[in-house]
Amino acid sequence: MKVPQYLNLYKPKINDSIKKIYENKLNEVQNPFLREYYNELMDYFLVGGKRLRPLVCVATFNAFSSERDDKIVFPSVGVEFLHNASLIHDDIIDKDDFRRNNPAFHYRFKQYHSRFNLKKMNKEDFGNSIGILGGDSAFFFGLEAFFNNKFDIDQNLKAIQYYENAFKEICDGVLIELDMVNKQSIPMKDYIEMISLKTGALIEKSMMIGANYARVEDKYLQNISKYAINLGIIFQMIDDILGTFGDEKITGKPTNGDIREGKKTCLLIHALEKLDHNKSERIIDLIGNPNIKDEDVQEVKDLFLEAEAVFSCKNIVNDYAKIARIQLDELIPVINQSEAEFFENLLKYVVERKF
Repeated sequence: MKVPQYLNLYKPKINDSIKKIYENKLNEVQNPFLREYYNELMDYFLVGGKRLRPLVCVATFNAFSSERDDKIVFPSVGVEFLHNASLIHDDIIDKDDFRRNNPAFHYRFKQYHSRFNLKKMNKEDFGNSIGILGGDSAFFFGLEAFFNNKFDIDQNLKAIQYYENAFKEICDGVLIELDMVNKQSIPMKDYIEMISLKTGALIEKSMMIGANYARVEDKYLQNISKYAINLGIIFQMIDDILGTFGDEKITGKPTNGDIREGKKTCLLIHALEKLDHNKSERIIDLIGNPNIKDEDVQEVKDLFLEAEAVFSCKNIVNDYAKIARIQLDELIPVINQSEAEFFENLLKYVVERKF
């Protein structure tokens, strides 16, 4: 089954499970502000998102099961809550007010502050404070998926362990990324380590949770893990490329964001390695300026192109795709055909994606 078919089949079920968790919470609270808060959080979740992480959790479970069982859908959404928790916090760190062509969660409460003309806290502090709590709430809601499902206790405890480890690794990845902002020269291997943690870890743990619920034999877990981590590396590198050279109407994010923030993307790292000293210094002078002019953004993009950064990064992507393919080839003889097709198609989709 191809990715769009799988998405069409499971995304509505995934969204229904997310909605159920929020509706259960809303039924518990009466305070008007709490109801506003949880409704905004639910809307933030349901307004968009690829649902890649719960999808690969479901697909891994189905790959090793004799027949499809929708009981995997509810625990699969735990990883989507963790993913969105990290996005909410990321948008505060990066000072991004929009996500998926919609207001970021913290920005919604900046708007709330303006709408009610609040006086005791400034708009930025209010929005950011609620955003921090929103990410925290999302993390804890994700645990609900492992407490209230139809699987055995030992499987749920193992899933929670994977969830906890994913959260730790995401935090480590973000910390490394923040440290990189202050460094001029970053080896590509350090960047790969960072994205393996920040992006790869949750994709890996999503698949491992699905494998856990399917009680997959230990001998196949390493193949699943390596496929997933390499998929995550590819996903983030393509994200970096699209973040600067993508179509804003398709990606939903401005193409000056990473340059404005001075993010150490694969494009920047490659360009600084390949360009001469003067041009590298010029890039360093321009990036990381929150008020950067459009012509300066274009100059940085032109220097990236001169360094053939997109071409080089796509070659690295292809190398990791080959590694992921080797792991998948090891699994294909023992998994169901529809999921074998899904994971083959997913690898191709992530490499070639435009959004």
